[in-house]
Amino acid sequence: MPDPKQDVSTLRLYLLRALYLLIFVGLALQIWPLIVRPLEDLQLMRGVVWSVLTAVSLLAALGIRYPLRMLPLLFLEFLWKAVWMLAIGLPRRAAGPMDAPTAETFFAVLMGIVIVPLALPWRYVWENYVKAPADRWRRR
Repeated sequence: MPDPKQDVSTLRLYLLRALYLLIFVGLALQIWPLIVRPLEDLQLMRGVVWSVLTAVSLLAALGIRYPLRMLPLLFLEFLWKAVWMLAIGLPRRAAGPMDAPTAETFFAVLMGIVIVPLALPWRYVWENYVKAPADRWRRR
């Protein structure tokens, strides 16, 4: 049986690595400075979000080395952005003009929704995440 990893082109691997690098650098520049701020002015949920995004950026760095093994991180990236767009972004857009920060977030989230599916090696995803048998549920 052929190795499905061999079916993923070198170009696709470089696209994935570039996407992981973009996520890593983007979050490192935007979120890391916020996470080291003094905690007295930090709202609890904002701190949770910043912590999760810091973890995502660190995992994206791992994706640069292992682009196929870290695909679930890109699934998470796509899904949270799709949920945000459907639940928050589009309703706010439909309600009227958005303020500058909301419009900026809307555009950034939209770019993720467009770019992530373009980078994914869909045949590999199909073979390894949809078609492949599930892991066993109990010890034999």
